[in-house]
Amino acid sequence: MPKRNKRTQTTLSSVIVAVLLVIGGLYTNSQHGGSSKSSSDVISSVINSVTGGSSNTPSKNVASQSKLAELDFKSGSNPVVAVNHNKATLKASSWKTNHVTYQNLDSLNRTSSANIGYLEKRNLANGSLRVRQYVEPTGWHQKFVDGEPILNRGHLMAYSISKGISANGQYDPSDQSGDQNNPKNLFTQSAYSNQQLQTKYEEMIRSALKQNQKVIYEAQPIFRGNELMARGVHLQALSTNGQLNFNVYIFNVQPKVKFDYATGRSTIDRSMKVAE
Repeated sequence: MPKRNKRTQTTLSSVIVAVLLVIGGLYTNSQHGGSSKSSSDVISSVINSVTGGSSNTPSKNVASQSKLAELDFKSGSNPVVAVNHNKATLKASSWKTNHVTYQNLDSLNRTSSANIGYLEKRNLANGSLRVRQYVEPTGWHQKFVDGEPILNRGHLMAYSISKGISANGQYDPSDQSGDQNNPKNLFTQSAYSNQQLQTKYEEMIRSALKQNQKVIYEAQPIFRGNELMARGVHLQALSTNGQLNFNVYIFNVQPKVKFDYATGRSTIDRSMKVAE
């Protein structure tokens, strides 16, 4: 039998020790009326924290938003990074009225500032009212790889959570659809970043809204210098009751593709991998 790599043995040992410590803690808590969270849930959480977890589980932490533009994605690594230990810097007390603050485009016509929504249950939109999208954000150079498009028009405020919000950000009950072709709400986003990653956080928001929670949600594409395609998108959300709370940065990357972020153009690179 081949010898195990020492590094692998050390990692496995660390996982085993962590699991044993958690089990011990769970037993102690159960004896003192502590948390009811199941041992399997906690053990899974510990293993994920040691081994890196899945692609929608932040693998590391960045202390502040100001550092995000400096980050470079490495092939095969986790495309989601926690910001401020995955805790929103938003304030629940700022939720006053149902609306969205759409920021103006910058001098390069980019959505480089954060849009922020003060959302509630009535903002859940009916998908059947979607229309064809035609806006081309900066860096838009669509390409198909293996028959699939590599780019999406990424919404900062998702269609599904912006029902009744007009282009000026105010709630209008006569408008039954969500945001669709508002240039202030769109950026060039990889199909993977949009459909496999950002949508998971939007689903968390939808779930909270369905439970009649009020949610503050902020989304901002992160550009480096004067580049026309965002390097990633910074998302954070907080429900007024505190049950929903996340703060993450998602790299704007696509498997099998290498982007020139200065222009948005791309080349096929089958060595480019994104952790599942």
